[in-house]
Amino acid sequence: MIILGIESSCDDTSAAILEDGKILSVVTHTQNEHIEFGGIIPEIASRAHLKYITAIIKQALTESNKTLEDIDAVGVTHGPGLVGPLLVGVNTAKGLSYSLSKPLIPVNHIEAHIFANFIEHDKEISTPFVVLVVSGGHTELIYVKELGHYELIGKTRDDAAGECIDKVSKMMGLGFPGGKIIDKLASKGDTKFHRFPRGMSDSLDFSFSGLKTSVKVFLEKHDQEFLKANINNIAASFLDSVTDSLAKKLLKAAEKYNCDTVLLAGGVSANSMLRSKLDKIVKSKKMKLFYPSPKYCTDNAAMVAMTAYKKFQLHPSQAGSALDVEAIPFLRLSE
Repeated sequence: MIILGIESSCDDTSAAILEDGKILSVVTHTQNEHIEFGGIIPEIASRAHLKYITAIIKQALTESNKTLEDIDAVGVTHGPGLVGPLLVGVNTAKGLSYSLSKPLIPVNHIEAHIFANFIEHDKEISTPFVVLVVSGGHTELIYVKELGHYELIGKTRDDAAGECIDKVSKMMGLGFPGGKIIDKLASKGDTKFHRFPRGMSDSLDFSFSGLKTSVKVFLEKHDQEFLKANINNIAASFLDSVTDSLAKKLLKAAEKYNCDTVLLAGGVSANSMLRSKLDKIVKSKKMKLFYPSPKYCTDNAAMVAMTAYKKFQLHPSQAGSALDVEAIPFLRLSE
């Protein structure tokens, strides 16, 4: 079975070709138009998707040595995400599905991040498991008793982890997006330089607004010379707090739900400090930890194509006609 996957939920325009569970190609254009604004501007994102999506799909087909006539189904992210960008991807997928007379498989963006793990570890992962989905706008703990059935067991009460990292990066004058910047600086710093707070330690829910405020107060208390000299240490101490909360709550959830398998998903799951901490913890507890390669952590169509493939295997009836699929910006995982 050959599936064309399309992703356009935020600022990445992506297309991928999958054949019988194997990714043949994935092409992604990440918009840089938003850097000067320090955040994603939905209208600009929508226009950029319109500009690039056709070329991206053509390139994915070329790199896979396939044509549109070879496609058996189209998978597309239909939520959650920004409504304008979602509409570009959904309407493009609708047009292709209708013109090719091929089924259209709607994909939940969060579910796609989970299934990114199956691109490289399909035969190794077994249910039940607990997955930490952590990205720019999402920080969620999800219990997966079996594929396709999800229970939200923890979520952020305020800022998502990725959102907090971006905002702290902006406070420190480091730029947007902040994930890779903070990660690189932290790798050269001392995590014991300063202890920033950990929020909601007794719950599976997360809170990062207090940490963000604590960093702001710390920065305001010190002069620029001190901050410049200790930029790596500040980044390391801040990231130590973020990753402590994420790692400890993931393991706490696994123990509560009696799971010996845990997964990471989403853009922040590429963070080297988070991976290093969890690698050490799960090894000592003889648990299994899976996470995607960095190229599959951020938004991409390979994870959309894999999710569509798995959904079609599990529930062929969920593949509908082009006219049935809508963009749903606040789509929940259970919907």
